[in-house]
Amino acid sequence: MSILFDDLKTGLEEAIEIEKGKKTGKRTTFIFEPVKKYTNTEIKAIRNKAGMTQAAFASYLGVSQKTVEAWELGRTHPTGPAFRLINIVDEGKEKELSFIKIMQN
Repeated sequence: MSILFDDLKTGLEEAIEIEKGKKTGKRTTFIFEPVKKYTNTEIKAIRNKAGMTQAAFASYLGVSQKTVEAWELGRTHPTGPAFRLINIVDEGKEKELSFIKIMQN
């Protein structure tokens, strides 16, 4: 038989054992920290700490440079997903994400 068939068979046999109470299933629980919100001055400080221009920060966050400028001036505010990415930069982990490629000169 094929590896796929064997994997499916094993999975189904395990599901039957769990259903009959002979085995307990595996459960993964994810606990998410609340979204941290930043003020306009904190956003600018985080960007500066990371050594990013407004253009680079905007590119990282997937927004326009004008959007970053508006945030830093307090005219508008980021939403949840942007706050999550800003938090990653704040923690100094911005280089750990898969969409970041590091070029050494």
